[in-house]
Amino acid sequence: MANLSQLLSRAHELCEKRGVRLTSQRERVYEIIVNSKRAISAYDLLDVLKKTEPQAKPPTVYRALDFLLAQGFIHKVESANSFIACCLPGHEQHCSQLLICDVCSAVEECHTDDLSSALQEKASVLGFRVSHHVVETHGVCQACNVAQKKMQ
Repeated sequence: MANLSQLLSRAHELCEKRGVRLTSQRERVYEIIVNSKRAISAYDLLDVLKKTEPQAKPPTVYRALDFLLAQGFIHKVESANSFIACCLPGHEQHCSQLLICDVCSAVEECHTDDLSSALQEKASVLGFRVSHHVVETHGVCQACNVAQKKMQ
Protein backbone atom coordinates (compact mmCIF):
# COMPACT_ATOMS: atom_id res chain seq x y z
CA MET A 1 0.00 0.00 0.00
CA ALA A 2 1.11 3.56 -0.60
CA ASN A 3 2.38 5.47 2.42
CA LEU A 4 0.51 8.20 4.29
CA SER A 5 2.09 11.14 2.45
CA GLN A 6 1.35 9.57 -0.96
CA LEU A 7 -2.26 8.86 -0.03
CA LEU A 8 -2.78 12.34 1.44
CA SER A 9 -1.25 13.94 -1.62
CA ARG A 10 -3.54 11.91 -3.89
CA ALA A 11 -6.56 12.77 -1.71
CA HIS A 12 -5.80 16.50 -1.88
CA GLU A 13 -5.29 16.26 -5.64
CA LEU A 14 -8.61 14.45 -6.15
CA CYS A 15 -10.50 16.85 -3.84
CA GLU A 16 -9.17 19.85 -5.74
CA LYS A 17 -10.08 18.25 -9.07
CA ARG A 18 -13.60 17.41 -7.79
CA GLY A 19 -14.19 20.79 -6.15
CA VAL A 20 -14.62 19.38 -2.63
CA ARG A 21 -12.74 20.16 0.58
CA LEU A 22 -10.59 17.82 2.60
CA THR A 23 -11.03 19.71 5.86
CA SER A 24 -8.54 19.29 8.69
CA GLN A 25 -10.95 16.98 10.58
CA ARG A 26 -11.58 14.84 7.48
CA GLU A 27 -7.84 14.67 6.88
CA ARG A 28 -7.18 13.68 10.50
CA VAL A 29 -9.77 10.87 10.34
CA TYR A 30 -8.21 9.71 7.06
CA GLU A 31 -4.74 9.74 8.65
CA ILE A 32 -5.99 7.62 11.56
CA ILE A 33 -7.49 5.07 9.17
CA VAL A 34 -4.37 4.95 6.99
CA ASN A 35 -2.12 4.50 10.04
CA SER A 36 -4.30 1.81 11.61
CA LYS A 37 -2.81 -1.68 11.40
CA ARG A 38 -6.33 -3.18 11.28
CA ALA A 39 -9.75 -2.13 10.10
CA ILE A 40 -10.99 0.45 12.58
CA SER A 41 -14.51 1.09 13.87
CA ALA A 42 -16.09 4.53 14.10
CA TYR A 43 -15.93 4.50 17.90
CA ASP A 44 -12.28 3.45 17.91
CA LEU A 45 -11.65 6.29 15.46
CA LEU A 46 -13.40 8.67 17.85
CA ASP A 47 -11.23 7.49 20.76
CA VAL A 48 -8.06 8.17 18.76
CA LEU A 49 -9.37 11.50 17.44
CA LYS A 50 -10.25 12.69 20.96
CA LYS A 51 -6.57 12.50 21.93
CA THR A 52 -5.87 15.51 19.69
CA GLU A 53 -9.40 16.94 19.44
CA PRO A 54 -11.12 16.44 22.82
CA GLN A 55 -14.29 18.16 21.59
CA ALA A 56 -14.85 15.53 18.84
CA LYS A 57 -18.24 13.80 18.92
CA PRO A 58 -19.66 10.80 17.01
CA PRO A 59 -21.30 13.00 14.32
CA THR A 60 -17.86 14.48 13.57
CA VAL A 61 -16.49 11.03 12.79
CA TYR A 62 -19.57 9.89 10.87
CA ARG A 63 -19.58 13.00 8.67
CA ALA A 64 -15.88 12.51 7.92
CA LEU A 65 -16.44 8.82 7.16
CA ASP A 66 -19.35 9.64 4.83
CA PHE A 67 -17.13 12.10 2.95
CA LEU A 68 -14.16 9.72 2.73
CA LEU A 69 -16.41 6.89 1.53
CA ALA A 70 -18.09 9.12 -1.06
CA GLN A 71 -14.70 10.19 -2.41
CA GLY A 72 -13.46 6.58 -2.55
CA PHE A 73 -10.59 7.17 -0.12
CA ILE A 74 -11.70 4.42 2.28
CA HIS A 75 -13.71 1.19 2.21
CA LYS A 76 -16.24 -0.04 4.71
CA VAL A 77 -15.67 -3.59 5.89
CA GLU A 78 -19.36 -4.43 6.12
CA SER A 79 -18.98 -7.68 8.05
CA ALA A 80 -16.96 -5.95 10.78
CA ASN A 81 -18.62 -2.50 10.63
CA SER A 82 -15.18 -0.93 10.31
CA PHE A 83 -13.07 0.98 7.79
CA ILE A 84 -9.79 0.66 5.90
CA ALA A 85 -7.92 2.99 3.56
CA CYS A 86 -8.29 2.34 -0.15
CA CYS A 87 -4.97 1.53 -1.77
CA LEU A 88 -6.10 2.98 -5.14
CA PRO A 89 -8.00 6.22 -4.42
CA GLY A 90 -9.48 7.69 -7.57
CA HIS A 91 -9.32 4.46 -9.56
CA GLU A 92 -12.39 4.31 -11.83
CA GLN A 93 -14.68 1.26 -11.65
CA HIS A 94 -12.83 0.12 -8.54
CA CYS A 95 -13.98 -3.23 -7.15
CA SER A 96 -12.92 -3.56 -3.55
CA GLN A 97 -11.80 -7.09 -2.73
CA LEU A 98 -10.98 -7.62 0.92
CA LEU A 99 -9.26 -10.58 2.57
CA ILE A 100 -10.29 -10.63 6.24
CA CYS A 101 -8.50 -12.74 8.85
CA ASP A 102 -10.96 -14.29 11.29
CA VAL A 103 -8.18 -14.80 13.85
CA CYS A 104 -6.45 -11.39 14.10
CA SER A 105 -8.94 -9.21 12.15
CA ALA A 106 -6.30 -8.03 9.68
CA VAL A 107 -7.79 -6.79 6.41
CA GLU A 108 -5.87 -6.79 3.16
CA GLU A 109 -7.22 -5.13 0.03
CA CYS A 110 -6.40 -6.93 -3.21
CA HIS A 111 -7.38 -6.55 -6.84
CA THR A 112 -8.20 -9.26 -9.31
CA ASP A 113 -9.49 -7.72 -12.52
CA ASP A 114 -10.88 -11.10 -13.63
CA LEU A 115 -13.18 -11.23 -10.59
CA SER A 116 -14.30 -7.65 -11.07
CA SER A 117 -14.97 -8.25 -14.77
CA ALA A 118 -16.90 -11.46 -14.07
CA LEU A 119 -19.13 -9.70 -11.54
CA GLN A 120 -19.73 -6.78 -13.89
CA GLU A 121 -20.49 -9.12 -16.81
CA LYS A 122 -22.96 -11.20 -14.79
CA ALA A 123 -24.70 -8.07 -13.53
CA SER A 124 -24.95 -6.74 -17.08
CA VAL A 125 -26.49 -10.00 -18.34
CA LEU A 126 -29.12 -9.68 -15.62
CA GLY A 127 -29.80 -6.05 -16.51
CA PHE A 128 -28.34 -4.90 -13.21
CA ARG A 129 -26.43 -1.61 -13.08
CA VAL A 130 -23.63 -1.78 -10.50
CA SER A 131 -22.94 1.38 -8.51
CA HIS A 132 -20.15 -0.22 -6.45
CA HIS A 133 -19.22 -3.57 -5.06
CA VAL A 134 -17.18 -4.96 -2.23
CA VAL A 135 -16.18 -8.61 -2.05
CA GLU A 136 -15.28 -9.78 1.46
CA THR A 137 -13.45 -13.08 1.82
CA HIS A 138 -12.95 -14.48 5.31
CA GLY A 139 -10.21 -16.89 6.31
CA VAL A 140 -6.85 -16.99 8.10
CA CYS A 141 -3.91 -14.75 7.15
CA GLN A 142 -0.39 -16.00 6.57
CA ALA A 143 0.90 -14.78 9.95
CA CYS A 144 -1.90 -16.54 11.82
CA ASN A 145 -1.44 -19.69 9.72
CA VAL A 146 2.25 -19.75 10.68
CA ALA A 147 1.44 -19.12 14.36
CA GLN A 148 -1.17 -21.89 14.37
CA LYS A 149 1.27 -24.36 12.81
CA LYS A 150 3.87 -23.55 15.48
CA MET A 151 1.31 -24.31 18.21
CA GLN A 152 0.47 -27.73 16.78
